[in-house]
Amino acid sequence: MEARLDYYSIAPEAAGIMVEFEKYIHSTDLDSTLLELVKTRASQINGCAFCLDMHTKDARANGETEQRLYGLNAWRETDYYTGKERVALALTEVITEISIHHVSDELYNEVREQFNEKEFVDLVYAINTINSWNRLAITMRAVPGEYQPKER
Repeated sequence: MEARLDYYSIAPEAAGIMVEFEKYIHSTDLDSTLLELVKTRASQINGCAFCLDMHTKDARANGETEQRLYGLNAWRETDYYTGKERVALALTEVITEISIHHVSDELYNEVREQFNEKEFVDLVYAINTINSWNRLAITMRAVPGEYQPKER
């Protein structure tokens, strides 16, 4: 596979804004393990190979287990995930497919039982940001496989 365009070099100002969103998300109180699960799950739904490569590598570098990564697309059928992770994954799925599923009051209340207002808003920003990255990478055909996680 060959990339279509190098969107970073063509529109560096826009790419910089996306990077700032990412920096913001990592500056929040959201757990890095939870963030990588959310990013990986959204990328599975969207079929973004580049982001799946990146975020599974980042998750492993952060100490995530193979079992939890392999089971992520069937998270409802396992007991590998905490209550907080489970509601974050449910919210990720609904927001990622917002045209099919809307955020119900029931889901909102479940998420709010686990996350305070600020964490909830930050989680929604995190979900929206990974969906934006997915759409960029898929459209521009970013090539997976070369990404290496930073030393932790």
